[in-house]
Amino acid sequence: MTATPTRNPGIEDTSAGVLAVPRRSLGQRALSGGTVLALVALVLFFFAMRPDVFLTFTNVRNILYQVSILAIIAVAQTVVMVVGDFDLSVAATSSLSGSVAGALLTAGQSVTVAVLAAVAVGLAIGLVNGLLVAYLNLSAFVATLASMTSIVGAAYLVTQGTTLFNFPAGFTQLGQGRLLNIPMPVYLAVLIALVAWAVLRFTTIGRSWYAIGGNVEVARLSGISVRRSRLLAFTVAGLVAGIGGILLAARLGSSSAVQGSDNLMFSVAAVFLGMTVIRSGAANLGGTVIGVAIIGVMSNGLNILGVNSYVQQVVTGIIIIAAVTLSSLKTRSR
Repeated sequence: MTATPTRNPGIEDTSAGVLAVPRRSLGQRALSGGTVLALVALVLFFFAMRPDVFLTFTNVRNILYQVSILAIIAVAQTVVMVVGDFDLSVAATSSLSGSVAGALLTAGQSVTVAVLAAVAVGLAIGLVNGLLVAYLNLSAFVATLASMTSIVGAAYLVTQGTTLFNFPAGFTQLGQGRLLNIPMPVYLAVLIALVAWAVLRFTTIGRSWYAIGGNVEVARLSGISVRRSRLLAFTVAGLVAGIGGILLAARLGSSSAVQGSDNLMFSVAAVFLGMTVIRSGAANLGGTVIGVAIIGVMSNGLNILGVNSYVQQVVTGIIIIAAVTLSSLKTRSR
């Protein structure tokens, strides 16, 4: 007697007898497209409210300029979250790097020396974070929280608790200069994002990072050096965050210990929003860019409408909660 094959209710039979992957539900499709739709809805809403201002070239350029540094910090956060970790120190790292550059410039050092030293600071912080997490097996949350506290203290020591300014024009041009009427930080943010995307998409280390983020044990059994890969992810994040701090100091023409501290929560929100864009629910550069765009459009639109800054803080908190919730729902629906 021939046994009748059991049929999985979640799988449909095709006419050729081949099992087909079930179609996603409407709710799953909404989760995937919701972030993009939210961005479109925000743009249409603010354009309807202020059509004379919002989508003008000047204002679009301002939005890009405002989010350029955040985009760089979000790239750093994305790299770490791809491997399933978390870095609370990226914003503090950018502040310290900017402070080191500012301190050296005010002490009479050249722009080249100041920039290289600031980059080295970011690289060193990322390396220390990676060693703590990958080789000492500390929780990424605890390790980077501790390093964030130390980094902020170091930034206060470097700046002596003051705001440093009067930087040479060669340095401020990095953040204030323009090419084809577009600010330089915008070009640099795009370049960094493209390089990071290419690394994640086309290189062995990028695939290793995604494998580790998907399942550490499977990645280890596949021959991936998990510790080395996690160390490299944190190191790259520190380097990128340091570059972001240099550009922020150059853009503002000043540096301080708390400069850009809001970029931590904004970068986290951007990455979580971006995780809902793709079906796997993993951190990804394309989604992060969309998340950054949502935050930039929202902030700019609320400012144009004259919304109180305290209300903006409330809205930001709600967005972060929504981002984490959507990301959680996306993970469950896989």
